[in-house]
Amino acid sequence: MVYQIQGSNLTERKSDPDILGGMYFVSIGDKLNPISVNFTLKDHTFEVLRDAILGMNIYQPETNLRLDERHLAERLGISRTPIREALARLAQDGLVEILPRKGVFVIRKSRTEILEMVVTWAALESMAARMATEHASDADLKALRLFAMKHSSDAVRAELEEYSDANIRFHQTILELSGCALLKTTADGLFMHMQAIRRRAMGESDRARRSVADHMEIIEALEIRDGDLASRRVREHTMRLHDHIHKTWTRLENLGSAKTEAG
Repeated sequence: MVYQIQGSNLTERKSDPDILGGMYFVSIGDKLNPISVNFTLKDHTFEVLRDAILGMNIYQPETNLRLDERHLAERLGISRTPIREALARLAQDGLVEILPRKGVFVIRKSRTEILEMVVTWAALESMAARMATEHASDADLKALRLFAMKHSSDAVRAELEEYSDANIRFHQTILELSGCALLKTTADGLFMHMQAIRRRAMGESDRARRSVADHMEIIEALEIRDGDLASRRVREHTMRLHDHIHKTWTRLENLGSAKTEAG
């Protein structure tokens, strides 16, 4: 989805169907529109670039990870100074890498790093699920079930972009329902890459349909307040993603780092 600026609000529109089958974008330029000036330009430029990066499918091999400062300024209709400041902040947040005499690149993790992140996420979310059985209210769990049921049809109809976004929100909600702010904050540090990882994987094999079934089983465990079962189901669900990546994402090993691509 592309974010368009209307006043100080962000609205969404669908992507060009000719780009990656209508699902995701292969360069950050596809995500940018001119910026209005009715807000603090420096902060808003950072937010717009960050949102655009989060919307990129960075683990699609064809994705262009290079960020051209001049091009970004032209697309956003602003000077290059706030672009430079925003890129520096994005580098501090670990979203981009600034390489002298080579350029700025969105960071793409190696397959080994991805697998480690998935294991870490599994540990965090499985603990969150255990805690949610104690802290989440009945209303919270009912809302989670309704949310999952509402978006399950997207997977059945193969509307994978919509289901992928809902899938990410489902997992974020479990972390929120744990009642442990530090668990959520720690997981947020992995969010950008986990979002991109889940997006790519969702369209592979029969993972979307399997995800729907897994989510309903997780909700059942939460509803009966079985901490051991909820934790195990979340962990197994996420580790299936780990196993899928380990078996099928072999091409990532040959893509090289941003330094290699820049050279």
